[in-house]
Amino acid sequence: MKNWWVVLLALLCFTAIANEAENYKLGPGDVIVIQVFGEDELKLETQLTDSGTVNYPFLGTIKVVGMSIKELEQHVYNGLKPDYFVEPNVFVGIVQYRPFYIHGEVKKPGGYPYQPGMTVNQAIALAGGLTERASKEKIEISREGDKNNTQTGTLNTKISAGDTITIEQRFF
Repeated sequence: MKNWWVVLLALLCFTAIANEAENYKLGPGDVIVIQVFGEDELKLETQLTDSGTVNYPFLGTIKVVGMSIKELEQHVYNGLKPDYFVEPNVFVGIVQYRPFYIHGEVKKPGGYPYQPGMTVNQAIALAGGLTERASKEKIEISREGDKNNTQTGTLNTKISAGDTITIEQRFF
């Protein structure tokens, strides 16, 4: 086993992405699926709106924005268990993450699909690369589109779904 370190590195990367996905908070624009094993009529696939709620059979309206996948699974499990099922097997998954946005000195500014573990550099690649006037040092990231929650980033900064990335011009 000559390349044991390659296997270890791959395992560490997979674990980091799995942890990021586990801690991911649902928000408007995410497409989720809720399923109960063996109960096809309880399957719900929906895109979260600004209201942040879903209407689920037996449970009514559930506010899901700000919850993690595990928290939503537990909420549905707890709601179905006492009155409707002995031991419901609940699964909640993300079908599609809400997009991130990139503008400024990139060739194709706009909204793009987010993937867990994505960096600013990967976001720039999706946007067609940097323009000739782009600065690699002047990168601002607004978390969840909140202008008051802006941080300076680098090409290796991890982004989140819903972030807005601004690439500034460099001065010659």
